[in-house]
Amino acid sequence: MSSSIQPPPLAQPLLQIEQLQVHYGSVQALAGVSLQVQRGELVTLLGSNGAGKSTTLRAISRLEPASGGRILWHGADLAAVPAHRTLKLGIGHCPEGRRLLNRQSVAFNLELGAYLRRDREGIATDLERCYALFPRLAERRQQQAGALSGGEQQMLAIARALMGRPELLMLDEPSLGLAPKLVTEVMAVLAELHGNGQTILLVEQNAQAALEIADRGYVLEAGRIQLNGIAAGLLSNPKLKAAYLGN
Repeated sequence: MSSSIQPPPLAQPLLQIEQLQVHYGSVQALAGVSLQVQRGELVTLLGSNGAGKSTTLRAISRLEPASGGRILWHGADLAAVPAHRTLKLGIGHCPEGRRLLNRQSVAFNLELGAYLRRDREGIATDLERCYALFPRLAERRQQQAGALSGGEQQMLAIARALMGRPELLMLDEPSLGLAPKLVTEVMAVLAELHGNGQTILLVEQNAQAALEIADRGYVLEAGRIQLNGIAAGLLSNPKLKAAYLGN
């Protein structure tokens, strides 16, 4: 009797979104978005202003209610999960605009990122890890966050999110408003985190910078996914190059 060799089953995605819809009143912000992120991947979500990128992250974090579709985390539907529990589940969200406590110190902001944790030794270890990733934060640990430069504030926002030890780190426009040299620094840190096994969902308008460090990408237009694929393929896609890469 002959037998055939079956391919191994695909791993269950860490995050899977199926036909997600979000409305702001009568305006449909997301019109059936589907995407997935496997453990250990760096996936980027690209698109112009108003395409629905930030809304997608806010829906995953349960900060915006879905009006249709499903968000699955480890295969379980997040529909009944309140926003304050998503971090406990392992979903870290570094929002656009940084939202730091400007009158508090760098160290205080970082420790705030670990407020759900009780492992003091682990927190201390992660604090030093963040200072190693971002040496400028170590130099300014006692300064007020509001006194930092824009690039340093972005580094602090990323480090604060890391202090929660997220299984999935979601970043919303980390390069926004930064000088090109600082964009390169931030992307290098994200590439290092990815290389060390951190799963990342990166929302970016800087398509070139994002695709250079990503495994895969999705392009969102008017609340719908218009393109998706491996990052190298998207970098050479004529439609994407014309729309986002200036080629």
